[in-house]
Amino acid sequence: MLMKADKIKSCYIGPQISPEQFIEEHFFLYLVKGTIHGYDGHKHYTLKAGESCIVRKNHLARYNKLLDNGAFEKIVVIFDAAFLKQFRQKHAVSLKGAVGNEAFFSLRPSKLLQPYLQSLTPYYNGSGEIEPAFANLKREELLLILLRDNPVLPHILFDFGIPEKIDLEAFMQRNFRFNVSLQRFAYLTGRSLSSFKRDFEKVFHDTPSKWLLQKRLREAYFLMDKKGRSASDVYIEVGFEDLSHFSFAFKKQFGFPPTKIKEQKRITAV
Repeated sequence: MLMKADKIKSCYIGPQISPEQFIEEHFFLYLVKGTIHGYDGHKHYTLKAGESCIVRKNHLARYNKLLDNGAFEKIVVIFDAAFLKQFRQKHAVSLKGAVGNEAFFSLRPSKLLQPYLQSLTPYYNGSGEIEPAFANLKREELLLILLRDNPVLPHILFDFGIPEKIDLEAFMQRNFRFNVSLQRFAYLTGRSLSSFKRDFEKVFHDTPSKWLLQKRLREAYFLMDKKGRSASDVYIEVGFEDLSHFSFAFKKQFGFPPTKIKEQKRITAV
């Protein structure tokens, strides 16, 4: 389905979000129109119009959007590390409370948030972004509002440490569907790339690249064979960049293209 460009709107404050499924910087996400379904390897999330969340750095996450009468609109404010460090120097912020490890942290409703969002309108430029001269001021204002109504938020935003070493097997079994580099996987498990590869072969008795390819192909086969999904519907979900690469790898692995999986099933049954 084709969508008109003027129906898909975003307001960005700060640098653009990376298109990767690895979240490099925290960002605030408010949904004006439509619905977002998110997944972080642990659980699924739904964000509806009028709701907001913090999408947390150093996590893997993917989300897809559903239009509302052909429209989808969101407001995104990036809280990068440099900005957060400057903010903490300026304001007295204490780390208190504890939070889970989910990638999407739901924010409490705030009576100050709607007036703030409305106040952004005069600062938009022609491309739907905030004028650079005002970006940091408006980011600071938003963060003060969020900290006022979400006491545990400092524990998330002002932790500038790097990921600690974690259980490699459990992490990879949970996150193999994310299409990110080995360097990203290594970083998120608290390892250098060389130690990641070394530990990986000890655990899985295979190289990361070969294991990921096999795991993703088997997952795709299951989804198409048992769940009735199509190749074009699953290839991104299981970690492939494009349909042609997926189809080539699938045929090489199983001896027939993904479009013939039902036919092959009938032959096997006979």
